[in-house]
Amino acid sequence: MRERAYLRQRYAAIFSAVGLIFLIAAGVMVLPLSMLPACPEETGHAPAFLFPAGCLALLGVFLARICRVSSLSDLSVEEGGVIVLIGWIVVMLFSAWPFVSILKLPFSRALFESVSGWTTTGLSVVDVVQAGPLILFWRSLTQFAGGAGLAVIMMSAIVGPTGVGISSAEGRGEQLAPQIRQSARLVMIIYSSYAASGILAYWLAGMSPFDAVNHAFAAVSTGGFSTRAASIGHWNSAAVEWVSLPLMLLGNLSFVSAWLLWRGKFRMVGRSGEIHLLALLLPSSAAALFMFTCRAIYPNLDESIRVAVFQTFSAMTTTGFSTVGYGNWNGFGMLLLILLMLIGGGTCSTAGGIKQFRVYLFLKLLLWELQRHLLPRTAVLERPVWEGDERVFVDDGMVRQAAVFIFLYLSTWLLGVLLLCACGYTLSDSLFEFASAVGTVGLSVGITSPRMADAALWAEIFGMFLGRLEFIVVIVSLLKLYRDMKSAVARTAKREPITLLDK
Repeated sequence: MRERAYLRQRYAAIFSAVGLIFLIAAGVMVLPLSMLPACPEETGHAPAFLFPAGCLALLGVFLARICRVSSLSDLSVEEGGVIVLIGWIVVMLFSAWPFVSILKLPFSRALFESVSGWTTTGLSVVDVVQAGPLILFWRSLTQFAGGAGLAVIMMSAIVGPTGVGISSAEGRGEQLAPQIRQSARLVMIIYSSYAASGILAYWLAGMSPFDAVNHAFAAVSTGGFSTRAASIGHWNSAAVEWVSLPLMLLGNLSFVSAWLLWRGKFRMVGRSGEIHLLALLLPSSAAALFMFTCRAIYPNLDESIRVAVFQTFSAMTTTGFSTVGYGNWNGFGMLLLILLMLIGGGTCSTAGGIKQFRVYLFLKLLLWELQRHLLPRTAVLERPVWEGDERVFVDDGMVRQAAVFIFLYLSTWLLGVLLLCACGYTLSDSLFEFASAVGTVGLSVGITSPRMADAALWAEIFGMFLGRLEFIVVIVSLLKLYRDMKSAVARTAKREPITLLDK
């Protein structure tokens, strides 16, 4: 009886939180309609947003009412994972409807576009030339909302003052403030300020207001959706490219580092291992790309430098903006971009990939191991690293978690590459494209298109989803659901009445 009451209480809190996510997602879904005064010819497309928004709102109200709890108690990582898993899947499904209704896309391709947006990937099967302003803005909005993390945005409404379940579930373990509600507010202040600054900067660089809004949303979310088929390359403007670089870099930084920058604590930011790795890889990779790839392809010195720097930033920050195609690139350039996409951005940021902190941690482990062999056997070697503004000591548990994640990440990448190769794509193209999908990057060599094979499309959908939720969350959440369902079935077999939701 105690276990039954406990399950009833916990799942009431879980589904109540899911209901709140649906309500706020419904509000996000009607935001594109704010553009109708500027483009009245799109009024006929309003139902494509109102219908799914209304369905989400009704579902949210229904769950909030039948799962009513006096207060949302602190959520564990497992419970936060279940909320994120259910919430993201359902929101992505409903978010596909505008693509089906307006662009007449098959559901699988509409879902691909929705998943690509919410996961801030930026791979697209939409012909942006044929798409109207409402649907283009909707694509950018999904990236902007997904960038800060749908769950992080909802923190102040879902989790109690000290709860960390949902943020941990999304791989965002660091907090900006002792109370998670305050952290969520600070995240939104930082994020919105990035976007507002980006809109102004893009407009001053020569973009139209509409293009400036869309590209600012895509840059700070490290998403990469563009209103132009040639992405940033459409403008062929050094000013536009130089505006993009700091926006992509800010999106790549962890929110903790960004908050320290806001507070003027530059020395603390400089201690971060992620910053050290970033400061090493960005200039060295750009220089190598210029020397061994771009210099031979683009004879103009200015152009070759711009291409090398921009593509390096775009790949490592997992933004996915592009200024050139890759059809004439050599193997060195393609492999370097693949490695940068796999490494990815900062922990607790909008970026994807393995994450710079994990890579930095393993590089430090290599150095510590070498030091251990040089020291006397009786010597005790401390293993400190800076994580945000805290000096932490690396233990075996931290190493084990990082190793398991990297193994799962690379295994998923290689499995996806095999699936793309089975669809008839070349090995080099498959390595690049699935690194982009699982790293939520958005750079493409042409595999992702309206004509791509269905098997390849679904492989990339799962890759984007797993990459965004960092694997462990999905696995742990599914295991929890399985364990609780198994327990419920066992009690039902004993003819014990069970009610998971406290009505």
